[in-house]
Amino acid sequence: MRVLAAMSGGVDSAVAAARAVDAGHEVVGVHLALSRAGGTLRTGSRGCCTIEDAMDARRAADLLGIPFYVWDFSERFREDVIDDFISEYRAGRTPNPCMRCNEKIKFAALLERAIELGFDAVCTGHYASLVDGPQGLELHRASDAAKDQSYVLGVLDAQQLAHTYFPLGDTPSKALVRAEAAERGLTVAQKPDSHDICFIPDGDTKGWLAEKVGTASGDIVDRSGTVVGAHEGAHSYTVGQRRGLALGVPAADGKPRFVLEVRPVTNTVVVGPKEALAIGEIAGSRFTWAGRAPEQAAFDCEVQIRAHADPVPARATLADGTITVVPAEPFEGVAPGQTAVIYDGTRVMGQFTIDHTVSAVPQPA
Repeated sequence: MRVLAAMSGGVDSAVAAARAVDAGHEVVGVHLALSRAGGTLRTGSRGCCTIEDAMDARRAADLLGIPFYVWDFSERFREDVIDDFISEYRAGRTPNPCMRCNEKIKFAALLERAIELGFDAVCTGHYASLVDGPQGLELHRASDAAKDQSYVLGVLDAQQLAHTYFPLGDTPSKALVRAEAAERGLTVAQKPDSHDICFIPDGDTKGWLAEKVGTASGDIVDRSGTVVGAHEGAHSYTVGQRRGLALGVPAADGKPRFVLEVRPVTNTVVVGPKEALAIGEIAGSRFTWAGRAPEQAAFDCEVQIRAHADPVPARATLADGTITVVPAEPFEGVAPGQTAVIYDGTRVMGQFTIDHTVSAVPQPA
């Protein structure tokens, strides 16, 4: 099999490429240049697409004895990931750029080019498993629950799954991957994991958004509409946030208040008690299926609303182009723009972008 190994410069993708070579595949390594700022350097463990990462990926490919290329996907990344991130925040939603990157870049643009060049599959260092099920290929959680990345792969469809390869899916722990990298002589064996948003390497999302979206003062109100504070830009707030509210009017019960909603049209932030973060229903019209679609319009499942959240038993219903999910126990702190991934046990069924939420706690009269 001809395999294109996406090499980020980290330990996971390096070991994944090495295992593909060991399996006897014809492997070519590629690093995606996602930024036009060629001199960008890594800051601590932030980011994953710096010039240092490209150099680490090249050293790993040289050690493995495979051809290596750097492909410039910066323009596509800007349009499909960065611009989407900005527009979602402008609309008062909370996007997940890693989901968009997987959907639009790694398993769309990259995979499309790989197939055009005659490759059979794209190999990545994601922790997830592919299983031949009774009705086709299925995407499942990884063996290592702590490192499972099936959530961020929930955007993949059946055709994309047919051309993907996840060599690390059955590895019991990340420690074993690092040990294997050391044994192979890979210099990235102890390299820290990347975190935060790769195109905001200093981690200052609030400041970055202020430059892109601008600032405009507005009101912070409680659930009844009473003004309790002011802000300098609604985009700086996310549902569930507690710190940095600087409220001028304390709650009557003296308890802390949390962001419940961001309203971009009126430039208003709504706050309330922690219990009001409980969400009894979510819905969305932008959904895809990872393989076969559900046979029934209503079905039981588990739903995960964040990459590291616990899955919640739920009932999903499809009607009029919208999927609605009612959890057995309320979700907490859900914001429009987040991705909900649907599971059947360990199998990823699909995903949808949350457009609408319904509080489990009635608003006071």
